[in-house]
Amino acid sequence: MAGRYDHNPFEEEEEVNPFADGGRGKAGGQSKFGGGSFFTSTTGSVPPATNSRLSPLPPEPADFYNPTAPVDIPLDSASDLKKKERELQAKEAELKRREQDVRRKEEAAARAGIVLEEKNWPPFFPIIHHDIANEIPIHLQKLQYVAFTTLLGLAFALLWNLIAVTTAWIKHGDAKIWFLAIIYFISGVPGAYVLWYRPLYRAFRSESALKFGWFFLFYMLHIAFCIFAAVAPPVVFKGKSLAGILPAVDLIGNNVLVGVFYFIGFGLFCLESVLSVWVIQQVYMYFRGSGKAAQMKREAARGAMRAAI
Repeated sequence: MAGRYDHNPFEEEEEVNPFADGGRGKAGGQSKFGGGSFFTSTTGSVPPATNSRLSPLPPEPADFYNPTAPVDIPLDSASDLKKKERELQAKEAELKRREQDVRRKEEAAARAGIVLEEKNWPPFFPIIHHDIANEIPIHLQKLQYVAFTTLLGLAFALLWNLIAVTTAWIKHGDAKIWFLAIIYFISGVPGAYVLWYRPLYRAFRSESALKFGWFFLFYMLHIAFCIFAAVAPPVVFKGKSLAGILPAVDLIGNNVLVGVFYFIGFGLFCLESVLSVWVIQQVYMYFRGSGKAAQMKREAARGAMRAAI
């Protein structure tokens, strides 16, 4: 009985390290747990472990994994910076010189009475210079606007004339009247601007008597053409190249649509004639009242004397 309980189960037993060296294994005895050949102590077969360590890696920068970190770029040398500075100074001096040249030319043109006209109308595709609000005196702006309305009215009347003549050509097969209508439109609108509208614009801006005389001459031709187009007598191709009253009466019996188009053209030319007569009357009243008529006579006499000499 006593031999059965001689071993104390709570007694601390000495643990045996199977990987320890042979001296310790012999001193401590053999473990009671059989672990096979793996736990069998073989003295001298396993070399003792050394207490060596690998050298540590160098530390990485704090922003190594930051994609937005700034990158150090080497700057140019002092000589490169000075060279670029000299180039910028040379360009700046060249720009200043050009600016002074432009300003000097503008001042010389202003002293000579020359106005630099920048194209600004129509806004979507500028082809002419037109600035009544800033260049025409206030008391003449209304008259200038009405004159500009007659220019636009002539363009619209000639465009409608082209449409009416096109319908007549389609219905009656006469291509000659259509070509004449195209010539009226292509030459009439630019010709009106160059021959009488621009001289009136410059006359109001600079108070030039000779420009007034140029305007009166060609504006009277403009009024004569509008009256002729409104009547459209059978002079050229029976007058059908113009949408006037006579061809309208002649065509409405054969084709109502063509006749109506010609009657509309007749109304447009009549309205254009009335407005044009009012404009030339107002311009002439201003011309006489401002003393430009006497000035134009003196300039004409002076020019005749120079030509005679």
